[in-house]
Amino acid sequence: MPAHPIASYTKSARLFVLYQCLPRSEADAVSLTELMQNYGDDPDNYTNERKNLENDLIGLNQIFNDIFYSNALIRVPAWGQNISGKTARFYIETSFSIDIINEQTVFFWEMLDKYTANYLPVSFKQGITDKLTQIRRQDKENFHQSPLGQWQDHLITLPSIVQAPQLDSDVFGSIHQALLQNRQLQIRYQNKWEGQPTQRVVYPKGLIFIDNMIYLTGFNPVDDHMDDNKLLEEHRNFAVNRITEAVVIDEPIPDWVGRDIFTLDSLQNLGKLECGKNIEINLVLKVQKYACQHLYERPLSIDQKITIIDDNWNQVSATVANTTRLQDWLVSMSQLSVVIEPLELKAVILERLESGMQLYNND
Repeated sequence: MPAHPIASYTKSARLFVLYQCLPRSEADAVSLTELMQNYGDDPDNYTNERKNLENDLIGLNQIFNDIFYSNALIRVPAWGQNISGKTARFYIETSFSIDIINEQTVFFWEMLDKYTANYLPVSFKQGITDKLTQIRRQDKENFHQSPLGQWQDHLITLPSIVQAPQLDSDVFGSIHQALLQNRQLQIRYQNKWEGQPTQRVVYPKGLIFIDNMIYLTGFNPVDDHMDDNKLLEEHRNFAVNRITEAVVIDEPIPDWVGRDIFTLDSLQNLGKLECGKNIEINLVLKVQKYACQHLYERPLSIDQKITIIDDNWNQVSATVANTTRLQDWLVSMSQLSVVIEPLELKAVILERLESGMQLYNND
C-alpha cells in the first residue's frame, strides 16, 4: 500500500500506484468506493477526489491501449457501457505485466509457444499465445531488427507422427493446485484395459513429459513404513489424458512422500518414471554402418562405444535403462540392427518383430 493517499501524488505517480494496487483477477475486482480507501482521505474533498479517481482509471486504460496494445484494465460492466444503477468494478487482466521487453524475452516466448504446442491444454496454450501477441506489439519493429528476431522466420516445429492427446484444462488445473499446495488428489482414471473409469485417491508428486504425453506421477495412499522399498511399491504413473476428473482434497500429503528417495530425480534414477522393467542393462547391438551414423551424433548413453566389425556393420555397446521406449526404438530399427546382448531383450524384440510379420503375412 502507498505511504500516503494516492490523491496526494502527481498524476504520473498516481497512475503507477493505481496499477500496483488494482487486483489481478475478476474475483477480486474492486469498486470505486473500495479504491477510495487508499486513494483519498479528505472528507471535505471526497467528491472531487472520486472524480479524479475515475479520470485516472480512464487515463490508465488509455495508456494500456496506446502503449501496450492491451485491454488489460478491465471494467465490469465493460468500458463504454452505461453503468447507471450498477456498481462498476475494476481489475487488471491476470496475464498482463509491464515487464521490460527485450529480444531475449520475445525469443523465449516464441520458443515456449512453439515447443509447448503438443503438450498443454488449449486454454494454457492460448495464454502463451496471447502473451506473445502482447509483447510482439510492444516493440515489434525493434525485435524484427534484432539478431534473435531475425531467426523467427527460419524456425518451424513439425508435429509428432502421433498427435498429442487432448487434455482437460480443469483436470490440469486441479493437478497443478494439488502439487503446489501439497494436497491429496481424488481422480477418476480410465485404464486402457477397463471399460469404465475408476475413482481413486493419490498422493501427487509431479509431472513427467515423454514425447508428447504427460503423466502424473505419485503414490497410492499407504501408511508410513520403515522400509522405503515397501513405499516404492505403491508408486504409480497416470496418463493425464486418461484422468477424466480431478478434485483436490483438503488433506495434506504425508511427510514421507517428501523424503529424498522420493524426489523426481531419485524416482527417475530408480527407473520408476517409465514403463518397462526400468533396470540398467549392458546393451550390445550390431548396427548397419550407415544407420549407425546418428548414434555418433546422439549416443544412447555417456559410456557408449562403437567399434567397426567390417565394411557393412558396427558394434554398439551402451549402459541403458530397459524401458518400453528402448524396445520401441529397437523394433523401429528392424533390419538396421540386431540385439546381441542381453539375450532376454533379444528374445523380446524378436517376438515383437515376428508378431508384426505375421500380421503382414496374414493380410
